Amino acid sequence: MSRYFEYRHVVGFEETNLVGNVYYVNYLRWQGRCRELFLKERAPQVIEELRADLKLFTLRVDCEFFAELTAFDELSVRMRLVDLAQTQVEFGFDYVRLDGSGTETLVARGMQRVACMRGPNTRTAPTRVPGALAEALVPFTQAGGS
Repeated sequence: MSRYFEYRHVVGFEETNLVGNVYYVNYLRWQGRCRELFLKERAPQVIEELRADLKLFTLRVDCEFFAELTAFDELSVRMRLVDLAQTQVEFGFDYVRLDGSGTETLVARGMQRVACMRGPNTRTAPTRVPGALAEALVPFTQAGGS
């Protein structure tokens, strides 16, 4: 089994800038999309909690770029668990360009640190990572991670 959750994407023209490469903010959008699809597919109970009072606050996000992507590049965004604390989760993301022959090229690497919170918007407080989320993340633990 893969040690990452994968979101596949084909780059569109609307995601590129005037020079023709992918505009940097799209890498962050793809992180969010990957995380959302993970919840939908692997932890749907958490989505129900989000509809109630659970909030996932993104505390930190970054992305380091190694190569450029352009329109119609096929991309695999691979999410893994880097750290699971009592109230926070850190995800790692590898952005891999795929070609038709099976060659993969790491084009970027990113991360997100997320805090779990509950309560009304004016009085949110940290809360434990939901059990359903922690359990869903187990298969995606980074090898050698904390």
